[in-house]
Amino acid sequence: MRQPSVAARRVAAASVSLVVAAGAAACGPEDSDAKGSSGDSTPHQGGTLTILNSQPQSDFDPARLYTSGGGNVPSLVFRTLTTRNRENGAAGTKVVPDLATDTGRPNKDATVWTYTLKKGLKYEDGTPITSADIKYGIERSFAPELSGGAPYLRDWLDGAADYQGPYKDKKGLSAIETPDDRTLVFHLNKPEGEFPYLATQTQFTPVPRSKDTGTKYESHPLSSGPYKVVKNENDGEHLVLERNTHWSAATDAERKAYPDTIDVRSGLDSSVINQRLSASQGADSAAVTTDTNLGPAELAKVSGDKELAARVGTGHFGYTDYLAFNPKVKPFDDPRVRQAVAYAIDRSSVVNAAGGSALAEPATTFLPNQKSFGYTPYDPFPAGASGNAAKARELLAQAGHKNGLTLTLTHSNSKDFETSPEIATAVQDALKKAGITVRLEGLEDNDYRDTVHSVKTEPGLFLAHWGADWPSGGPFLAPIFDGRQIVKDGANFNTGLLNDKSVNDEIDAINKLTDLDAAARRWGALDKKIGEKALVVPLFHPVYKRLYGKDVKNIVISDWTGVLDVSQVAVK
Repeated sequence: MRQPSVAARRVAAASVSLVVAAGAAACGPEDSDAKGSSGDSTPHQGGTLTILNSQPQSDFDPARLYTSGGGNVPSLVFRTLTTRNRENGAAGTKVVPDLATDTGRPNKDATVWTYTLKKGLKYEDGTPITSADIKYGIERSFAPELSGGAPYLRDWLDGAADYQGPYKDKKGLSAIETPDDRTLVFHLNKPEGEFPYLATQTQFTPVPRSKDTGTKYESHPLSSGPYKVVKNENDGEHLVLERNTHWSAATDAERKAYPDTIDVRSGLDSSVINQRLSASQGADSAAVTTDTNLGPAELAKVSGDKELAARVGTGHFGYTDYLAFNPKVKPFDDPRVRQAVAYAIDRSSVVNAAGGSALAEPATTFLPNQKSFGYTPYDPFPAGASGNAAKARELLAQAGHKNGLTLTLTHSNSKDFETSPEIATAVQDALKKAGITVRLEGLEDNDYRDTVHSVKTEPGLFLAHWGADWPSGGPFLAPIFDGRQIVKDGANFNTGLLNDKSVNDEIDAINKLTDLDAAARRWGALDKKIGEKALVVPLFHPVYKRLYGKDVKNIVISDWTGVLDVSQVAVK
C-alpha cells in the first residue's frame, strides 16, 4: 500500500492543480478554445511570466515533490526520463520521451525496463547529465528526510521496500543498473506496464551526487530544464526562475520556454488572485495561476464580460467526487440500503451545489469520463437527473425499513465545493424525498481527513474524492478497491474495505499489459464490475475554470492536467 502521508498528499494535491501532486486536478477547453489568445499573434521569446498562486511551491526538491506528469512549475526546472505530451485535449494524455530517447523498452513480462538517454544533455553549470545521476536522484528520494514523493518506486523496484537512501546505505539500489553513462535498467518485482507513466515523476530527475546538499538542496536544485532557480524565499512562497543557458531545445521537444523569467508569487487569497488576473494591469497582464479556480460567483461575473470570458481556460483533470460507504457499519452492511441511497441521489442539485454545470459534470462512473482512463459509460442504479425516490423506497422496504431510516453523513467544513456543507446539504435534501433522514456531521478539514481515512474511525457514510497520479485507470481504481491496499494502522483509502480476489487478480492482470489502450478497456470493464457492488456513489467530476492575463499567449490545456501548461505560454 502507498505510504499513508504520501497518499493523503495526492488527494489534497489533486484539488490544487498538479503543481505538487496537486493538482487539482480533461476534455480540454470548452468555452474559450484551447488556443486562448495564441490565435491573435505569434508567440515570441522574452518577457516575464508572473504566476499568482494561493499555495506556495514548498519542498522544491525533486525527491520530495508529488506531482502528476512532472508538475507544472517543477517541470520548468526538472526534466525526467519521460513526461506528459504538451498538447491540448486528449493528445495531452500521452506519455512521451523527455531525457530518454523513448518511453522505455520492456522485457516480455514488463518486469525489466531499459532506457537510453539522449546525447548532449547538460545541467545549468554545463556539466553532462548521466545515467548515474538519475539513479542517484531516485535513491535519494528513499531517504526519510526527503520523503513526500510518489511511493511507487518503493513498491515496484525489486528489493527496495526497506531501502533508506544513499545517506545511510552507500551501496545504493541494485534494482537500477547503469551499464554506461547513457543507459538505465530497472528491475521490478512484478509486471508494471505503466512504468513509463511513473517515469514522469520528479523522482526521476537527475541529481549529481557531488552537488547534493541534502535537505538544503531545494533552495537551489541543479536545473536540467529550461529554467534555473535564482531565488527561493519562505519555502517556495516566492520563486524566481531564469533561463538555463545550457538547456537545449534540440533535446527537448516538449517545453517551449518562451519567457526569459518566471516569477512565482504565492500565499495569496484566491479572490485577490482572480481580481488581479481580471484587472490585468501592469505585470499582471502577463500573469497566470496554476492553482486557483474561478468560483461560482466569480464565474458568473466573468461570463457576463466578453473580454474576460475570452481569457478563461477550461479543463478537466481525472478526478471524481463521491459518496463513500463503510459496509462494516450498519445499515450499510445491507447492499439494498446502499443501492437505495444511490437511486435517491439528485445529481442536478449536487452539481448546482458544486457551482453549477460550468464547474461540475454529473458522474455515474467512478472512472473519470476520459478515454485514457478507460471510461465506459454505465449506471447500475439509474437515478435520472433528479433521483428515483420511488425505487429507493422500494429497496428500503425490502431491507426492512418501510418507514424510512435515519443516517449520519460526515463531511468537511472546508469551503471546497467537494466535501463541504453545500454538497452535504444537497445529498440530505435528495435523500429526504426517499424517506431517509440525514443528520449532517461536519468536521474541520484535518479532523475530517483523519477520521475518514482510518479503518478504526471510518464513518458509515461520508463525502470523498480521488484524483489520479496519471491518466489511467490503474492509479484510480487500485488504491480504492484493491484489497491488498487496505491499511489497518495508517491512512486507508479503500473506503469500502473491498478485498475481492477476482478484483485483485484483474488488477494484477491489467498491470502486466504494455498496450495501454488495451489496458484502458480492461480498467473500464473493471470499473463497471465494481460499480455494481454499490460501495461508492459517484456524484460529479469537477471542471477547472481559470483566468489568465490579457498578454498571455499560446494557451495549452491537456487532458492530463486540466490546467494551463506554463511550459507553453508566451507573454510577448
